[in-house]
Amino acid sequence: MVRAPAAGVPVLLLEIDRRTEDAHDLATKLRRYWQWGRLLPKDAAKLTVDLVRSRPGAIEDVGHEERLWQRVYPPTGREGLVPLACVFADTTEAKVANTVAVLEEAGRRYWAPCRYETYYGEAITAKDHSQTVPVVVTTLEQLQQHGADAAVWRRLGRKDEQTLTDALDNPDGDALYRRQYARAEAEDERRRVAEREARRPVCKRCGRKFTGQRWEETTMHRTAWKAGGLPVCGTCHVDDVAREEAAAEAARLQATTPPVPEHDHDREPGKLRGLFRRRG
Repeated sequence: MVRAPAAGVPVLLLEIDRRTEDAHDLATKLRRYWQWGRLLPKDAAKLTVDLVRSRPGAIEDVGHEERLWQRVYPPTGREGLVPLACVFADTTEAKVANTVAVLEEAGRRYWAPCRYETYYGEAITAKDHSQTVPVVVTTLEQLQQHGADAAVWRRLGRKDEQTLTDALDNPDGDALYRRQYARAEAEDERRRVAEREARRPVCKRCGRKFTGQRWEETTMHRTAWKAGGLPVCGTCHVDDVAREEAAAEAARLQATTPPVPEHDHDREPGKLRGLFRRRG
């Protein structure tokens, strides 16, 4: 086991193979490292223990800080479990390549990341490394010739050799996921806004689009009953209300104003003038 926090490697487990182990034995060891990384400490909280026992895979909902391995080793600073380095010695390149190919295939369940389960589907290409054991491989000859900080490490699932820190980093992991998710969420919000805008009603009278408030007034059950003419916008509705109020006020005034007395047209016109007739 190596600890080199100043070099960006807080913890690294080592398997030195001088070709005394079969490739499938290495895959079995990888499985055991993976299983060990999923264990809880003996004093784990009862709720956590009950959760893990409740269903297969429930341990994946338990943070690494609550698991046993972080009682033994420090956090890696990266997604996933404690990384594993396989260093091959006293063998040929062909044998190393064959061993790595078997380890890569037989141990895929333990080192390979999976897709994030997300609503945004193909917009998310990032991979979830949180439950994996990162595995890097090299040879003792390369380390002796170039040094451990050189580009002599190949991570399972990748083709090229990298420096150790680059090989352990996950450019397709959590940081990429957060960026892609934010972009997808923003794009989805723009799409939903555009779709909503396309459904926004248009006033049948003046042709203007409804404001958000007017749209809500005409569609919400608690307000639609008093929203007036549903096909008209807020401005036209205000005009309608004003006209109705003016008409109601005029009717009220007419009802409360007493009628003007009419002239008595039945009186003979000559009688009144006769009162002022000059006497002879």
